[in-house]
Amino acid sequence: MKLLFDENLSCRLPEALAAVFPGSAHVRAVGLKGADDHLIWEWAGKEGFTVVTKDDDFREFPLLRGCPPKLVILLIGNSSTGQIHRLLVARRAELEHFMADPVASILELE
Repeated sequence: MKLLFDENLSCRLPEALAAVFPGSAHVRAVGLKGADDHLIWEWAGKEGFTVVTKDDDFREFPLLRGCPPKLVILLIGNSSTGQIHRLLVARRAELEHFMADPVASILELE
């Protein structure tokens, strides 16, 4: 399960979560720093990633553009990288179930 972390999240998350979510990346690391959300969405879909963001602007993409990719929206306000790390690890089973569901397109975590 590869996660693509949006710019509004720490670029340290993929490395910190490598044991739990191998192959994950940050938009900066794949050359998408400052890229338009539409371009990020398109790239993630082609490369087999699930987008993880705190940006509500992505919410319409699964409805308008379809999946893949899938979308995980973090509804956690101002949180430290450690808090986000703990949330994703604690909810790993839910994330795996979401990824395996052929119909689900958006998962909100708080």
